[in-house]
Parts: sequence; structure tokens; C-alpha cells
Amino acid sequence: MTERELSKVAATRRGVHDRLAALDPGRPPTYDPRKTLRLRVEFARQIKRRRTQVAFGLLIVLPLIIAIAFQIGGAADSNAPQLVGLATSGGFNFALFTEFASVGFLLVVVVALFCGDTVASEASWASLRYLLAQPVPRSRLLRQKLAVAGTLCVAANVVLPVWAFIVGGLFFGWSPARSPIGGSFGSGASTLRLLIVVVFICGQLFIVAALAFLLSVSVDNPLGAVGGAVMLVVVSSILDQITALDPYRHYLPTHYNYAWVDTLSSPIRYDDMIRGTGLALVYGAIFLGIAFLRFDRKDITS
Repeated sequence: MTERELSKVAATRRGVHDRLAALDPGRPPTYDPRKTLRLRVEFARQIKRRRTQVAFGLLIVLPLIIAIAFQIGGAADSNAPQLVGLATSGGFNFALFTEFASVGFLLVVVVALFCGDTVASEASWASLRYLLAQPVPRSRLLRQKLAVAGTLCVAANVVLPVWAFIVGGLFFGWSPARSPIGGSFGSGASTLRLLIVVVFICGQLFIVAALAFLLSVSVDNPLGAVGGAVMLVVVSSILDQITALDPYRHYLPTHYNYAWVDTLSSPIRYDDMIRGTGLALVYGAIFLGIAFLRFDRKDITS
């Protein structure tokens, strides 16, 4: 089989790029793997997709809807539990409440959408085989896809609290954050706490991103990858509510999702956030490792 035929057909099979590199060792390679599937090209493709625009549009609209709801219904009840009663006390608390309301489902769906759709959509469009036939090395294809999807996930997790802070400030003022357990913080301490919250939530959603990416390379239907990741997160959250499962439920992926509330104590308690971050890194590394291994051994024939 000629090099041209091998690059067009066998690139969908395991080990083709090794064989391409072995062809005519005395001649320089006819392609540079580093120039295939450039990040800027993939990023532009994903930004132009309707699902990306809808997802970010929803993140922009949500804080406005919440703020208008508080305006119509009046100020939040000071006797309400936790962050709800302080949501209208200023921009910082409004941003924290928006994060509290979104981290359990909305952000999970957004992250699962970006990471679960990225490879499975190519398979559903029958374009994945052609990407590999260019030929794009499999590991590079996954790295580029994962880098772009991860960037969109981080951007979504930054846009929501920042925009919520701006909306909350415009509607309810720019007062520093207040803690549900009493006391308030200065502007600098409030900014630091909000930053810690955003970083921690990004770390926790790394589990969702890695799981969705694993499902994305395993199925040809993006809906199955996104829905499967969301469903498993929901099941984990339900099991986490069963206290009879102690201490085993502490190892569930979603057990530490709300550990960031400890940033509102003085001083900040980092114990649960460190445990949650460590657990997220372990789960994420396992899921991504399986994803790369599975895709490397998979024949793309459809």
C-alpha cells in the first residue's frame, strides 16, 4: 500500500502514524504533525458553534433573571438559610449565591456539553475519520480537542461569577461580602474569597470534564456523552445525601462540591477544599488516562 493510500485509509486504524513515520527513512516526512489541527482553528470552530453561543448566552442571562426576580419579589428574607438571605446585600454575595445556585447542575451541564460533545460530534458528523486521515496523530487530536474544551469550561466558570458580581453591584450595591455565620469582609478579602471559590469550583468540575471527555471518545452520539456525564453526576449527588453510606460517600466525586462555603468563615478553612481538590485530580487523571488509552486502541471505521 502506498503512503498516500495509507494516510487516507489506515489512519483510522491503530498505529498508522508509526507506520507512516517508518516509510522511506531516507526521505523527510511529507507532513509535520505539529501543524495539524491548530489550536486557533479548532478554537474558532468551537466558538462559532451554536451550542457554545447558547451556553454563554445562558450564563449571561441567568444573573439578570435572578436579580430581576429579587427585585420583583423584594429583598431576600434575612431569615432564609445560608446564602439566600444575603443574596441582595451586595455584588459579592450576589455572585456567591449565583455560584451556589449554579454549581449543582447548570455548570455541570455546560462543562459536560463542551467536553462531551467535542469528539463525539465529529464521529456523529462522520468527520472524525477524515481528521485522522489527514493524518492528525490521535494523541494530538485529543490534546487539541481537550485544550479547547477546557479553555471554554474555564471561561464559562469565570464569566458567570464575574458577570454576576457586576449585575449584583448594579442592582444591589457594591458592599463587601457578608458571611452567613456572621461578620463581613473588606473588599480585598471578599475578592480573594471569590477567587478561591472560582478556582475550587473549576477543580471540582474537572471531574465532570474528564468523565464527559471519556464518554465522548467512547460513543458516536454527543447526546449520549453529555447526558451520560450529567446523569452520573446526578446519581453521585443523590448517593451523597445518604448519610448511611459514611464513610464511603466521602469518596464520591460530588461529595466536596460545596466545600467552598468554608471560604466564608474567618479564618478560611481549607481542609475540605484540599480533600476535594485531591479527589478531583485523582478522578480526572484516571478518566483522562482511560480516554487516551481507549481512543488510541479504537478503530474509527464509521
